[in-house]
Amino acid sequence: MRRREFITLLGCAAAWPLAARAQQAARPTIGFLSSASPTGYAPRVRAFLAGLGETGYAEGQNVTIEYHWAEGRSDQLAKMAADLVRRQVTVIAASGTSAAFAAKARTTSIPIVFTSSGDPVRLGLIASLSQPGGNLTGAAQMNVEVGPKRLELLHELVPTAKVVGLLINPANPTAEIQSSELHAAAATLGLQLHVLAAGTERDFDSAFARSVELKVGGVVISSTDAFFASHSELLAALTVRHRLPGIYQTREFAVAGGLASYGGSTEVSYHWAGIYAGRILNGAKPADLPIQQATKFELIVNLKTARTLGLTISPSLLARADEVIE
Repeated sequence: MRRREFITLLGCAAAWPLAARAQQAARPTIGFLSSASPTGYAPRVRAFLAGLGETGYAEGQNVTIEYHWAEGRSDQLAKMAADLVRRQVTVIAASGTSAAFAAKARTTSIPIVFTSSGDPVRLGLIASLSQPGGNLTGAAQMNVEVGPKRLELLHELVPTAKVVGLLINPANPTAEIQSSELHAAAATLGLQLHVLAAGTERDFDSAFARSVELKVGGVVISSTDAFFASHSELLAALTVRHRLPGIYQTREFAVAGGLASYGGSTEVSYHWAGIYAGRILNGAKPADLPIQQATKFELIVNLKTARTLGLTISPSLLARADEVIE
């Protein structure tokens, strides 16, 4: 090979990494912010990517996604949100209410697409569901609003339990609302409610040990926390280990051995968040995208767990269930 040809080829080879880096730099970037950990969150991420794909974007091909997982440490969200703003990402995908608030506090210009278990208007994230205003939009599962219904279902599942617990992350912005509403619902049902706090994974054991001391006969797990959502299988295992009937929002909880779940589909919400992120990349403004709300709430009952706990589930309740796990 002639020396001139070799130099030309060498120059082309060196140019390839530069071209690839330039192409990557030209891609829009989505900053995915969550207080949870990637473990247990794969179905939600897949739903988000599927929604994004419907608008013509594929991770690693024409869009870059930077994942920021707080691993259960909600106090890190502000720092992580600030880092995404500093990096000037194109869109922030805020997974959960805490992440949405952290992102909102750091920018009024970068579009934010959030998923929330509660009413975002009531929580103060946006101005209205139909016209969010500002730089935020997203999808809401409205699971906070059905918290009292979840307690009512637990009472039907375990009618002999007169003392119940509410497992909640005190750092979550909706903690006070949920606690207040479930205390009111418990009083109506003639139940005594104890709040069990858990802000990190190591708090779970002490919270469940506390439930034993308080002679709790059933537990409602807070529905708005991304940290809890990423540990739904662990929470199910703890309820089984402590022989404690529990109800949560996600199907994963019931499948993993929890007694029951009732809530709006988280995967549908993340799918919509992906669609909205893609629409914004294509030029849409967050203020013009109305909040997508859950329209269907599913009741899943694990009959195998009920038998293990010595519970007899009424035929009428089983008939109302969307799925019964045998």
